Amino acid sequence: MDTAPAEALRDPGEPAAEAIELARKVGLSFTCADVLARSGYGADERTERFLNPKLAHLTPPDAMAGRDAAVERLGQAIRGRERVVVYGDYDCDGITSTAILCELVRALGGEAHPLLASRFGGGYGLSQAGLNRVLAAQPGLIVTCDCGSADHDRVAAARSAGLDVVVIDHHLVPQAPLPATAFLNPKQPGCAFPYKHMASCGLVLLVAAGLRKLLGAELDLRRWLDLVAIGTIADVAPLTGDNRVLVRAGLGLLGAPERPGLRALLERFRRGRAESVTAEDVAFQIAPRLNAPGRLGDPTVALELLLVRDAVRAAELAAEIDQLGEERRRIQRAIIADAIAEIGRLGLDRGPGILLARSGWHPGVVGIVAGRIAELYGKPTVVVALDGGVGRGSARAPAGFMLYDSLERCRSVLRGFGGHQAAAGLDIDEPELDRFREQWLGACESLGGGSATLASRGQPLARLDPRDDLQHVVADLERLEPCGEANPAPRLFFGDALVRSVREVQGHLRIDLDLGRHRLGAFAPNRGPAGSELAGRRADVVGRLRRDRFRGGDAVELLVDDWQLR
Repeated sequence: MDTAPAEALRDPGEPAAEAIELARKVGLSFTCADVLARSGYGADERTERFLNPKLAHLTPPDAMAGRDAAVERLGQAIRGRERVVVYGDYDCDGITSTAILCELVRALGGEAHPLLASRFGGGYGLSQAGLNRVLAAQPGLIVTCDCGSADHDRVAAARSAGLDVVVIDHHLVPQAPLPATAFLNPKQPGCAFPYKHMASCGLVLLVAAGLRKLLGAELDLRRWLDLVAIGTIADVAPLTGDNRVLVRAGLGLLGAPERPGLRALLERFRRGRAESVTAEDVAFQIAPRLNAPGRLGDPTVALELLLVRDAVRAAELAAEIDQLGEERRRIQRAIIADAIAEIGRLGLDRGPGILLARSGWHPGVVGIVAGRIAELYGKPTVVVALDGGVGRGSARAPAGFMLYDSLERCRSVLRGFGGHQAAAGLDIDEPELDRFREQWLGACESLGGGSATLASRGQPLARLDPRDDLQHVVADLERLEPCGEANPAPRLFFGDALVRSVREVQGHLRIDLDLGRHRLGAFAPNRGPAGSELAGRRADVVGRLRRDRFRGGDAVELLVDDWQLR
């Protein structure tokens, strides 16, 4: 398999004087101070706020366009005991947003009825099928969560039926004005709220703050930070600014969750271990489980898990969701294998982007497959599941590529599309696939989809300073959490390491490294076949230091990203 070309690994060199000063003034290890200095941080207030984000640092929401109107209309509905039908998207951000808003309305004495979009019954957003379900629930007020910004026709139809519609969303906004009663989306023209990257679950929390004030309620909004953390991380929102503040606080709650459903879900992968929850846990353990029901069928199972109060029912739902997750992984592995074989057979990786379409592929997992292919080959990728002459696809791209813009240029051949610059969904008629392929690959070419920059696996940010204790470095690096989109976990350089032993475990590698004064266990996921070249050799290694949860105590391990033999 030909994947994205790797650059020669570069030694970042010793820390500069600014890093040494930062280490001494803030009390950090030289390694962590070097990471911060190379990221533009110094010994100042900005660094203090980054290392110690507090809820008091959140941007005041007063400038958020549409917030006052949304709060006023929801307050009216709560006072008047109107039925508020909350319609959310089927992914984690939509599900958590729906859960927060329903709990909020009920806590304030109102009536909330949740509904979720379905991949298999209308697809993304407030589709016509979705609107029919909403109307059948006899709403007094409709609120959309994590969708609605591009659903002009359905919003207009609901208004024509005499219903008010509040849209809470964060996706990119078309130019045409949305005919909603209130439209809360920081990306809309004229919104003066300075932080544009909040996920929908965070926006719902801003509405909650407004409702609490309007209704004079005694209500602790921190109870929903766990759901905000899940939705924000799962939606791959930048973990900067307000999102960093919200997610850091929410992860603290997830360490000892009060929700029976989350307790039961965490037990599925914690297996009795008492430990903190990281952004990585949310991204690779919690979010995939919550997304699994919606990928294979009805996402309502995940919503019920978040809202359930009975521990026995929570355990039943968590087991059901875990089983669906196993089924999703089985389907996903088969499609990825098919996709890689087709790319190799047809040489699809030689173009500026990769487009794959096939009948029989499951539409619920094409997004995961597209993400994996984009990661492997370093190129924008679209994967389409065909059924009955219609294709439902997902698009993913490496960081830096304007994915939404590439699809915008193909609008005329698509039935519809939506999303943002890193991830999007689309619908297409099968006869239009060839025209779409030509137009989209042309767009990828002009937008730089095949550039070496996008294909790069990345370089280490700093080297492990030999003066540092490994446990001290790991503890300091944890202060940079939550790491993820726009705040990646720092990749460290370990020069001239001696590989003492290598063993393959289910396709992965367990490696023992000698770093001079340090001995370090390392884990290289999905690199099993390459292990034979390492044993007994010296190599430059790049990876991310973290606590070794399986060994426990103060044990440290290296998650290997890359290596280069000496």
